[in-house]
This record gives sequence, structure tokens and C-alpha cells, in this order.
Amino acid sequence: MIAFPINYDEPLFRPPSEGKSLIIQVTLGCSWNKCSFCEMYTSKRFTVRKQEDIFTDIEAMVPYASHVTKVFLADGDPLVLSNNRLIPILKKITQTFPNLRRISTYATPANIFKKTQNELVELKNAGLTLLYVGIESGDNETLKMIQKGETKESVIAGILKGHEAGIETSVMVINGVGGKAFSDQHAIASAEVLNATQPKFASTLVLTTYKGLEHFRNRILGDFEELDLFQQMKELKLFMEHLNLEHTIFRSDHASNQLVLKGTLGKDKQKFLTQIENAIEDPSGKLRPKYKGY
Repeated sequence: MIAFPINYDEPLFRPPSEGKSLIIQVTLGCSWNKCSFCEMYTSKRFTVRKQEDIFTDIEAMVPYASHVTKVFLADGDPLVLSNNRLIPILKKITQTFPNLRRISTYATPANIFKKTQNELVELKNAGLTLLYVGIESGDNETLKMIQKGETKESVIAGILKGHEAGIETSVMVINGVGGKAFSDQHAIASAEVLNATQPKFASTLVLTTYKGLEHFRNRILGDFEELDLFQQMKELKLFMEHLNLEHTIFRSDHASNQLVLKGTLGKDKQKFLTQIENAIEDPSGKLRPKYKGY
């Protein structure tokens, strides 16, 4: 068995669509790491890796350079780093892999917005073309409850600023994250954020209380009542009804999703609504078994 040439600092996460991408850890952990729903990097202290260590990982892949077409920069939100740190890494990647089609990373709206327009254009020209933005919700009360550190307004501003620089986005919303109290406003406001930003990709996940519901309740600000499956579907329907997207590729095929939707909005909106309505009326055979973890 041939050993993989890079020794990662575990745990290591990436979006589902980056399953065949080369992952390069630029940072370890998450620069924010306060979101109530997220356990991804709670075992790590945020650290910026040394450039020479990052370059060593890139150079270790030289024997396989022709096979690398996509690179994902990990861990959580390397965009918090200055361009002086990021640009040499991006240039090293593009110089090393001749068949490269895309470099992507996680990003918070706040850290996108902190960059000047010129800095974002510089990143785009250096090869960074896709940002994965977990907005989770467009509702300010929900965002405050889950300690996201964003508002509806800051989310929209950050995403649009990235788009203005020519950087595409993949936006994620969490079904059920507002609980029963905020369900309707969470669904509607989240749709409004997507309508205002028109991302290239969008997806929904379902809230998963990985360490148990009480652990999640102890991390949020306020009270929380979890949605049952029927209520999740009703919330998803309300969200879909309020979407007004033109050419956004939409997916709800994460392991947490019990109803898989794949298509393009807006042309597939009515098809999606029909699928959701059918699942609400007769879930047998239309939903996959309940997911038990991440």
C-alpha cells in the first residue's frame, strides 16, 4: 500500500463536492469557532501554518501533479489571512499543477467583506475562484441565537463583494436551525439572502445535534425546540416557495438531508415543490432513513 504523501492535521473537513480535490491545509481550525451548531473544529486551536510547511505539502504532490484538477484550501476560512500570505500559496499551487481548473475554500461573509475590492480581484487572478459560504440562516434572530457573528445585511454584503470581484460562491443553509420559534422567518429570510445574491451553487443541510440536543441547547443563546420531520419539510417548502433564483445549481444531497433534491433554480422550482409536497403527504418511500450523525 502506498502512503499518501501529505500528513494531515486531523480532523479534516471539506464540502461534499470537493471529494476528488487535493486538500491543502493553510490554517488549522477555524478563525471564528463560536457557532453553536458546529463541532467541526472544537478540538483545534486556530493556527496559521508556516509557508514552508504548506509548500512542502504542495511539493509532495509533484509526482501526481498532472492528475490534480481541483484544490481545496482548509481548514476553516483561510480567507482570514492577508493577501501577502495567500497570494504566494495560490501562485505555488497554480505553478505546480498544470491541469488545475479550480481553487476553492471556506469563507465567512465578514472575512470576504474585510478584503478590499482590489485584494479580492488579486485573489481571483491568482486562482481562487470559488468560496463556500455557510450562511446557515438569513434571519437575524436565528443568526444571533446560533452565535454566527453575522447579520442578514453582512451576509449579503460579503457575498456580493466577492461576486463583484468575479469570485463565485456556493451558499449553504441549515434546515431547522431556527427551531420551532424562528422556523418561518428563518425560511423566508434565508430565501431572501439567496435572492439578493444569486449564488452559482446553493444547498440545504439539516441541523444535526452531533453531541446531543442538550449539548446544543447549552451552546445557543435562548431556548430551542427541535423540528420534527414533518416540520422540517414544511420549513423546506416555505423556503423553496420564496426562492426567486435564475441560474443557481441547487442540491440537498448531504448525508443529513432526508429528501434529496437536485437541479437548477429557477427552472426546477415547481418540480422541487412537488417533491416536497409529496413527501409531506406520504413520506413512505420518499425519504431516506433518518441520519444519525455528520
